[in-house]
This record gives sequence, structure tokens and C-alpha cells, in this order.
Amino acid sequence: MDTNEIRKKFLEFQVKNGHKVIQPAPLVLEGDPTTLFTGSGMQPLLPYLLGKDHPDGTRLCDSQPSMRMQDIEDVGDPRHTTVFEMLGNWSLGDYFKEEQIRNFFKFLTEIVGLDPEKIYVTCFIGNEKYGIPKDEEAAEIWQKVFKEAGIEAKVAEIGTAAEGDKRGIKPGERIFFYDDHENWWSRGGGCESTPIGDPCGPDSEVFYDFGEDKQDVEKYGKSHPASDGARFMEIGNSVFMQYRRLEDGSFEPLEKKNVDFGGGLERIAAAAIGSFDVFKISLMKPIIEHLEEISGKSYDNNTDEMRVIADHIRGAYLLAAQGLVPSNKAQGYAMRRLLRRAILRALDLGISSNFLAEIVPIVADNYKDLPDSILTHRESALEVMLREENAFRKTLNRGIRELNKLSKNNKMLDGKDLFKLQDTYGFPMELSVEECYRQGIELSKDYVKEFEAALTEQRERSQTASKGMFKGGLEDHGEQTVKYHTSCHLLLAALQKIVDPGTCQKGSNITSERVRFDFNCDHKLTDEEKTAVEKQVNEWIEADLPVVFDEYDKEYARDTLKAHGEFWDKYPDVLKVYTIGDFDKPVSREVCGGPHVEHTGVLGKFKIKKEESSSAGVRRIKAVLE
Repeated sequence: MDTNEIRKKFLEFQVKNGHKVIQPAPLVLEGDPTTLFTGSGMQPLLPYLLGKDHPDGTRLCDSQPSMRMQDIEDVGDPRHTTVFEMLGNWSLGDYFKEEQIRNFFKFLTEIVGLDPEKIYVTCFIGNEKYGIPKDEEAAEIWQKVFKEAGIEAKVAEIGTAAEGDKRGIKPGERIFFYDDHENWWSRGGGCESTPIGDPCGPDSEVFYDFGEDKQDVEKYGKSHPASDGARFMEIGNSVFMQYRRLEDGSFEPLEKKNVDFGGGLERIAAAAIGSFDVFKISLMKPIIEHLEEISGKSYDNNTDEMRVIADHIRGAYLLAAQGLVPSNKAQGYAMRRLLRRAILRALDLGISSNFLAEIVPIVADNYKDLPDSILTHRESALEVMLREENAFRKTLNRGIRELNKLSKNNKMLDGKDLFKLQDTYGFPMELSVEECYRQGIELSKDYVKEFEAALTEQRERSQTASKGMFKGGLEDHGEQTVKYHTSCHLLLAALQKIVDPGTCQKGSNITSERVRFDFNCDHKLTDEEKTAVEKQVNEWIEADLPVVFDEYDKEYARDTLKAHGEFWDKYPDVLKVYTIGDFDKPVSREVCGGPHVEHTGVLGKFKIKKEESSSAGVRRIKAVLE
């Protein structure tokens, strides 16, 4: 059974059980500035899970294309992808655990044909602090279902995933209890962070066992369902919304209980062919085979490159077929990044000329069964992608040629080299860094500081700057430091909103452990002001706002975009601007050299530790991300 057939059979199965097929949402949700793309099957259904009546009734199902750009760096292993499809079914106050568990098991074993001996499940262990009991009900239903299939299903209490790494699995165990980090659903995460007033509840995840020999014990510990190892792969999750959090932080049972099920189409298809490599399923394999043909290289020896290409072109096609075009803003930039990364990986395979015209039709054929209601621009998708390929190829060839010249002359590239590539040849710093990693070209440890210094030096030479354009104060380029850099932009925006619209940054110093931020202010911040600023920053973080950049003419950035900057008369004619939030109504828009995170949701909790005087008329905030 191929992937398209599994999708079709799932929807037919659910209709037979009284569900109404609803149309999937587009990957780009109109009027939703809080997220770049539809990232899960339940995202479009959230209002109805929160109590709104759905026009199609109480039993619903669909297959929802989804995209998570935060997984982009993980693509290359056997199971991570940026684009995926979620099979979903929902009960809005109708059936509950018994029917959901039985039907999903039946679908997997009788319709898809999975061996029940390969299926393992997890349940919620409970939370004594909040008086939430262990989900014995779900575990008992699973025991009955396994028994009817002739399988002994012993229960194991694991707790945390780390405890599972040490304990492993004992003979006969098939149902595993984990804590709220693994088997609890709310919009805020675990029990402690469940938002007040929200529905929430335990979930039951289903895993497929690819064999104990797939587990790297030395790297991941002993095998168990919640392990990061390759033995088990989650293929479906049933969320049982049966509680609501109250004002006092406690939980009460809901009168109207919901089921929210999501199953990974690609992962179920991988289980159906007995391969832990999702790139061998029918949606991917034809792409891989054609890459082997045009490159003359084998998948087995070039898995990382071919997986990245197959995944990224799939994602870019789905975006193009929904009417998106590559750009340097928000979703368009994500699409551009997918295409550029795919073209770069193709170079590793020796594919140095345009190749999308040969691959995209294969992808389009794979997705011919998706409804026209979301793929509204199928006919123009290839043309859009080819235009981007042609344009990028010119920049790429020129930039890589110059980068290779520099790397031959200097064993190690530094920030000055990267600046030259950007300033002279239009080859962005981010692309240079990625190409260096791709080719194994060594970069200096302080290349970010060196890059910013080269901006500075150019302005000094032309007598247009004195202290430099960027005030990021970055001491290194680690992941945490980049997060703190983005938090500076949010902090300034919050100060401008709450304390004084005329607030300007007067300096900053960022390490991997904290941010120090100086700003103009004629008074000590009150406790109320500090609390309000901190709260506002955290609200923007929780909203998971997109962070994008583009380069603009100075006058356009200042007069039209209203970007925040300190040295307009000293800036170069073209400068880089970072925007956080909706592009038309941004939370923050600043002249800045970067680097920054792609979404604010990865920052963590912002906490002001100290507010003090820095100098006359200048205050200083020290803050951390927890």
C-alpha cells in the first residue's frame, strides 16, 4: 500500500465510522501573523476544540499538509522532514477513548496491514501535585485490544524519558506510562504551563518497532518508546481533552470531552514498508531515484544530500502550488531558503546545472490526489520555481567561485572575507556560512564580530560612520547568544510601547548567559513598568512570531518602513532590516546586521534580573532567558 493509498483508505475508513471529511487548510494561513505555516493537523481545528460548534458536526476527519521550518537543520536523518502530512480525526463531544483506541488499532492492523506485534503504546502516568490520576482507562482499553489480537501487553511505569533510557524494556511490556513531558497535551505544554481556562488532557501515543538492532545504546541509552533512538517511531497520537485548568491553577473534569487524533502519513507509510527511513516511501522514492539517475551517484552513499533535496523541493512545490512566491519576507523567504538549500546540496552530487525542471513534475504527480482547494496554482508552480533557480544560480556561481578563491588563498575564512563576498558580489553572509559548512571550509571563531567590524571599517573609510552600524554587542555566535540578540529587539520594542515611544538603544553586551541593554530614560523604572515590560516580551515570545530580514535602500527603510535606527546620516545607502511579527504591523523593525532566530517561540522565558543607572540619562537592564 503506497502513501496516497493510505491517505485515501484512512479517509474512507473514517467516513465509514460516521466522520465528515473536511477540507485541509492551506500551509499559509491568511490573517494569522503568529505562525509562518500550518504546523499541525489540529491547528485549524483549535477554535472547535476550544468549544466553538463546527458546521460539519461532531465527527470530523482530514489529511492536513503541514510544515515546520524549525526542523530544517535536522533534515538529513531518516525521519525528519520540514513538510509532512497529518491524518486527523476529531470527536467534538461525541465518542471518547474506547472507540478512538479501537478504531486506530483496527486501521493500522486491518487496513494498513501492520503487524500488531510491532505496535507499542504510551499513556499518561498522572500528576499527584495537581490531583490528575494515572490514565488507567486508556491503558486498560489497550490491554483488551492487544489481548483480542492474541498479544500479552504488560504495563510499565517509566516516568521521564531519561529514566526510560536507563531502564529500557522488560519482556512482555507493551504499554508504558510517562509523565506530562511525554503524554500530556495543552497549548502551553505540560501540566504546570497549561493556560488558565484551556481544555487539556492526557494523550496516548502509538509507536512502531523497527527492531532492537536499530537502537544506538551508546548514544541514546536503552530502547523504549520515548527514546531518541531509531528503534521506535511515533506514528500516531490520540489526545483526550477531558480537563480544564481553573483560575487557582487546579484542574476540573470537562462535561464535554473531545478527541484530537493526529497520525503522520509519511511515518505510517514507512512502517507499512518496514523501513525506518521515511525517504523510501512512495512520496519520496521516485525523487531519490531520479536524483541517482541524473547525478550518477547512489542514495546509500549520499543520503544526507538526497534527503535534503527531496524534502526541500517537496516543501517548495507545495508552497508554490498554493500561490506563494520566493521573496525576502516571512513565508516567501522560507520558500526561497528551501530552494536555495536544495540547489546547494545538488552541487554536492555534482549537479551543477538547473535540475528542478526534471524533479518538480515528479513531486507534482505525487501530490495529484491533494485537493484543488489548497493547491490552487498547480499550473504555475514549476515556472515560479524555475525563475528562482535561474536567479539563484547566477548569484551562486559567482559567489561560490569567489569564495573558493578566498579559501585557496587563506586556509581559514574570516568575517572580512564574508563581508567582501556580500558587499562586492551580493553573496549574503548566511549563504557563505552555509557553503563553508557544506564544503568543510574553516571559519574563524569570531567571524560575526569580524563581519560587523568590516561594515564599520567601510563607513569609516567613507567618513559616514564613527562607532559602527550595529549595536548588537555579540561576543560569540552560539545558539543562546543569537537568542539573546533577538530578545534585545523585543526588549526595545516593549520599552517603546510601555515606557516611552522615544526610547533608543544606547548600547548592549550579549553573552551566552545574559543580555545587558542600555537605553535612554530619565527615571528609574517602577516595579509596575518592569513587570509590564517583562510580560510584554514574554507575550511576544509565546506568540511565536516570525523573524525575517531584507536589505533596503536607506531612505525606503527610514521613511516608508519606519525602521528603528540610530545613525541614519551615517548609514550606507543599502542596509539590512530585521522585522519581527506581521510585516505590515510589526512588533519590531530595526536596522541590524543579525544574526537572529527565525521564530520568537524558541527563546524561552524572558526575565529581568536588574535595572540600574548606567550614566546620566541612561538606564541599564540585565536580563536572562530561562
